[in-house]
Amino acid sequence: MWIDTHCHTKYSYDNWLEPVDLIRRAKLLGIDAVCITEHYSYEASEPVEQVGMDEGLLVLRGVEISTQRGHLLAYGVTDDGWNVWGRDNYLPMEDVIERVNALGGICVPAHPFREVGLSSLLEGLLDLDGIAAVETHNGNNSAGDDRLAQRAAQLMGLPTLGGSDCHKTAAVGRCATQFAGEITCMADFMAAVRSGNCRAAYYPGYAPD
Repeated sequence: MWIDTHCHTKYSYDNWLEPVDLIRRAKLLGIDAVCITEHYSYEASEPVEQVGMDEGLLVLRGVEISTQRGHLLAYGVTDDGWNVWGRDNYLPMEDVIERVNALGGICVPAHPFREVGLSSLLEGLLDLDGIAAVETHNGNNSAGDDRLAQRAAQLMGLPTLGGSDCHKTAAVGRCATQFAGEITCMADFMAAVRSGNCRAAYYPGYAPD
């Protein structure tokens, strides 16, 4: 089963991608599900879930969190109560991980070797505790960025996730995650990640518009 585990729509407020266009593109490519990870807010993706139901594609929901050391993908939170800091940017990474884990969720560093201003985890990833996996394949990364993330995940003995990080239709499905079993809900998703029954890849069915 293939899931694009890192997707954005217009509800991230940094692009114009309509949820229905994302979902129809994923279906056309043969992707089985998508996970919407809007910036800063879990609750922002709520409208996309209904679009998925209407279009017949499983939509899971997470959130992409901006910390002072890079971005985290958080899965398993159920509202925006995870954010106790009263701001959206430069949150303390270790405290965010502790908070999400305490709420029963999991954290995965997003594009850890992509240099984004001052907030880049880079080799600091190797010393990070409490994460469930590493995003090793990202549709906006260079091949070199992805290779470094793959090496780090191997050294840390962690599972890998792949996601397109799409902000436009043509980017959907560039990277994705293959799950060994069927995923029907976020609980299944997290259990598979925790047990390592998933692997990141450049999605073989991807084709540009």
